[in-house]
Amino acid sequence: MVPEPPSPLPLPALHASHGGCWLRDGHGNTRGVSKGDAIVAAADTPLLLLNAPLVATRLGYPDLSGLDLLELFAFVHPAQFVVPTPKGLAHALGLDEPADDGAVPQLLQRAAEALLARCEAADWAEREGAWSALQNLVRLRWPWAPLLTARLRAPERAERWLFARLPEWEEAPERPQPAQVKLDPVAVLARLQQLTGEGAESRPTQQAYATEAAHAFAPRGREGTPHLLLAQAGTGIGKTLGYLAPASLWSEQSGGTVWVSTYTKALQRQLRRESRRAWPETGNGRRADGSRPVVVRKGRENYLCLLNLEDALQGGFNGRAAVMAQLVARWAAYSQDGDMIGGDLPGWLGTLFRQRGIAALTDRRGECVYAGCPHYRKCFIERASRASAQADLVIGNHALVMVNAARERDAAQRPTRIVFDEGHHVFEAADSTFAAALTGSETIELRRWVIGPERGSKGRRRGLSARLADVASYDEAGGKAIAAARHAAEALPGDGWLQRLVENAPSGPLEELLAAVRATVYARDESGGQEAGYGLETEAAQLDGAFIERAGAAQEALAELRTPLIRLGVRLEALLAEPPDWLDGPGRARIEGARHSLAWRIDLLAAWEALLSRMGGPADPEFVDWLAVERGDAREFDVGIHRRWLDPMKPFARTVLEPAHGVMLTSATLKDGNDWDSAIARSGAPHLGLAPRLSSFDSPFDYAGQAEVLIVTDVPKGDVAALAAAYGRLIEASGGGALGLFTAIRRLRAVHGRIADRLARGGLPLYAQHVDPIDTGTLVDIFRDDPRSSLLGTDALRDGVDVPGHSLRLVVMEQVPWPKPSILHRARRLAGGGSAYDDHIIRARLAQAFGRLIRSRDDHGHFVVLSAAFPSRLLSAFPTGTPVTRLTLDEALQRVGASVFESTVKTEIHR
Repeated sequence: MVPEPPSPLPLPALHASHGGCWLRDGHGNTRGVSKGDAIVAAADTPLLLLNAPLVATRLGYPDLSGLDLLELFAFVHPAQFVVPTPKGLAHALGLDEPADDGAVPQLLQRAAEALLARCEAADWAEREGAWSALQNLVRLRWPWAPLLTARLRAPERAERWLFARLPEWEEAPERPQPAQVKLDPVAVLARLQQLTGEGAESRPTQQAYATEAAHAFAPRGREGTPHLLLAQAGTGIGKTLGYLAPASLWSEQSGGTVWVSTYTKALQRQLRRESRRAWPETGNGRRADGSRPVVVRKGRENYLCLLNLEDALQGGFNGRAAVMAQLVARWAAYSQDGDMIGGDLPGWLGTLFRQRGIAALTDRRGECVYAGCPHYRKCFIERASRASAQADLVIGNHALVMVNAARERDAAQRPTRIVFDEGHHVFEAADSTFAAALTGSETIELRRWVIGPERGSKGRRRGLSARLADVASYDEAGGKAIAAARHAAEALPGDGWLQRLVENAPSGPLEELLAAVRATVYARDESGGQEAGYGLETEAAQLDGAFIERAGAAQEALAELRTPLIRLGVRLEALLAEPPDWLDGPGRARIEGARHSLAWRIDLLAAWEALLSRMGGPADPEFVDWLAVERGDAREFDVGIHRRWLDPMKPFARTVLEPAHGVMLTSATLKDGNDWDSAIARSGAPHLGLAPRLSSFDSPFDYAGQAEVLIVTDVPKGDVAALAAAYGRLIEASGGGALGLFTAIRRLRAVHGRIADRLARGGLPLYAQHVDPIDTGTLVDIFRDDPRSSLLGTDALRDGVDVPGHSLRLVVMEQVPWPKPSILHRARRLAGGGSAYDDHIIRARLAQAFGRLIRSRDDHGHFVVLSAAFPSRLLSAFPTGTPVTRLTLDEALQRVGASVFESTVKTEIHR
């Protein structure tokens, strides 16, 4: 018997889309209204809404507020995700989907009643902590609080505080060194068959791939020369299980840990699911002894900091941000691992509050006091770190693997068997990881880390003096070093530094240098104002004497700070070598953490000094240096000097490859056509004199029958109206299901603004990065959930978006994805062969974008490039056999429309 749907909550509800606005009153009457009437209604009385920031964007009314169903969902079902659309909400609550936009307000009323009624149910799983949180939300005047108060009964016993409920992590003995084993190919294939399941289709290509992957786990023959495997794996061969088979077998036989590193969060989530086949888990994802066989590990800045949360709950946050902190606390009690970025915290939660409050609850500034924190034994970050040391499989990301290799306090935890999935991004990740940037934002963070709060600033931030007060009082030399560091840090930029630069009133040697950087960049700007709102840069060359003098003064100021920090590090080492009686275990851990943080800052200062030392001197051929003013949306936000390795794979090879025993880089787009040279160069192998093992496996998909590349030749370059018309007509021809990729945010916004309303009126929702106030991951979830929706985006959507099936049947690129002509690119282009270097980058980008289209054997679709002069030499980017046609827009529309019609007919016949 189907249960009766809940009665609608008798409160007015509003739905606004690009297709119009609909308002339903508390008596069940729904009517279409203008944007003006909708704004008036919202201003008069709190309305039921779904995703208030998005509705505000649709109405053009940024001050919109009301009863947001997503906030209520986050309270009632913390750590559960819902696609933040009417359809997604209906599915999450077991309600009927709305038939059209006009039916959405009634759905919002039913959903509100369903969520409130859930709080009265005896089997509500997330009841614990709800009453206490609600009392705080009542004081904060949260709009939902009065309605929840009427439904939520007081507990019979006082609820435990969040920080008392969270479990403590436990110390575990260090794992022994892995046994040296050589995997038997027969055993590898048997493990693969076990993972794919009985009766699964036999895939010879996957079997060959798994056998190849096993070579990366063989015993190393010589120190500093790891086994290095480069494996090109076409989409659809099943590479995830292909490398998990030998990885799980090696871990089982050797007792060691394998790291699998990805570039995107989407692949991390997929790996988490797939790994359960190789490591079956008991309840709550654990082994019988309570440890986790598989751990997802991310950088510190991804996890909730409990000390920051406590500060926010006790008055550190005000207004709406305080409400968000209460909802995050609800989530923290039920979260699997405290991962706020890509974990089980809904990505839309932070955007509901239109502030960067989520970031303020993580440890983005490296301020952790380790064992000095009262929540140290419950810390999500420490829990993940310790769990990874005991795990068989650690799922990480490229940047974390590199940072760990460079900075990891415990050498025993450094990865020695690593699979870099999405291996084509290793170069990009290394480029960022091993970069140096002497900027205003970086230097002011260092000042705050050393000095702490200044002039009555709020928050729990503490300087060195507060964090190491006991050291300063016990050790005279250490105390003097702390005082000297604090004094020297006053030369760094302080609050308001950017405004002082704009007003030409810098304070201190670093600000004077940054003022000179800014003046030089603007003096050399040759854009004629055409790049207003976008970043500007110039070479760190031909600098005048005054600039060199300021660079020298800044270098001296940095050295004056680095010297006492080094002395302090020496004193901390002495304390640990001969500990006083009062130094207990937690105190020792705190000082170890302080040493680690000091070493990081000392290295950072040394890198800045090295960068400044070459100003005015001969260029170092291994580096590319430039001056930059960072801008976005017509607003300056940073100024500084940047340094990148000309080839970042050199530090990668020394830091990551050399200590490792076996490394595998795998991707569908590792090599350029049949050429392995670029893949080898971008693996770091030449810097160690390695000859990597090379393997290539073609995709099993029938690209000739499943896909078609259409190069449209009659859309004029630079004509935004024509570009928007082409996008609109193509999306209409495909009935939605389109992914539009842009190389410039400005054009993306212009196209979206011209076509979104028209498409919505035809029942084709259009979403866009940099337009809709929704994080990228949630935008992809919305796109995947609605086959009639389309999504516009930039580079972040060109790779790592996995939308198999009918939801993605058309990819449209606005033009050939030429590399941005930056100073860094120009230097690498010169070193890498000129136009051939450009062509390699473009072909890789085209291949990655094309890879979004066909994700399974049943997928069909078109890949459209709006380019009148698409170079033929780039066509090798597409899989062999893929049909490529140059044609007009009208002809392309006919092909796309005919394909959709044919697919619809086949679907109906199948039914």
